[in-house]
Amino acid sequence: MNVATVVIGGTLGTLLGNRLPEKMRETVLHGLGLMTLVVGISMAITTRNILILLFSLMIGGILGEALAIDAGLQRLGNWIESRFVGGSGAAEEQVGGRSLAAGFITASLVFCVGPLTILGSIQDGLMGDYSLLSVKSVLDGFTSLALAASLGAGVILSAGTILVLQGGLSLLALAFGAALGGVTRQTPWVVEMTATGGVIILSIGFLLLDIKRIRTANLLPAILIAPLIVLLLGRLGISF
Repeated sequence: MNVATVVIGGTLGTLLGNRLPEKMRETVLHGLGLMTLVVGISMAITTRNILILLFSLMIGGILGEALAIDAGLQRLGNWIESRFVGGSGAAEEQVGGRSLAAGFITASLVFCVGPLTILGSIQDGLMGDYSLLSVKSVLDGFTSLALAASLGAGVILSAGTILVLQGGLSLLALAFGAALGGVTRQTPWVVEMTATGGVIILSIGFLLLDIKRIRTANLLPAILIAPLIVLLLGRLGISF
């Protein structure tokens, strides 16, 4: 689904160029931002203990800041762009004055470096729930249209990156769930991991609505902290 939306959006963007009005693009993005907030809230309120959610985000945020995950991802993106897009030769083949490599690398980074990629793939693999990936697919489809309008057909090639990365993460999550004997949406640690992910998803809505840019990547460790807290409480015999 995500691959299809990027291919369709990228193709339309390549053909239409910048003919879509800026206000129209802005309004659609704001609508997607509101929908993202709805999804995030609906996930967050599933928590069975708000303290687990609170401590997961606090500890995860501290770890994320200490590891500088957000800054690291930005440096990685800048390095990849300078390494491959800044070079010369076949990788920089121009089509209509626009670089295939520039479109491919830029779009791959935009579509695959973010919490929706990780959260959506894990949720899909563990429980077969593709709701987050559905939201991401719509976002990516619209974004690919806008990117292709300025960067060209190289944006369409990023669909391959999405297939490999998100597909790989989903398969890993599927294997992990199978190793545990299967999990459901009602499994306690899954419930809290989902709720924590919902709070992180809210930050994407804020970004799309131009409210606030939060270093979302630095909160990603919270997704792992939440199930660990649940398992620890279970070992200690503490009900929640």
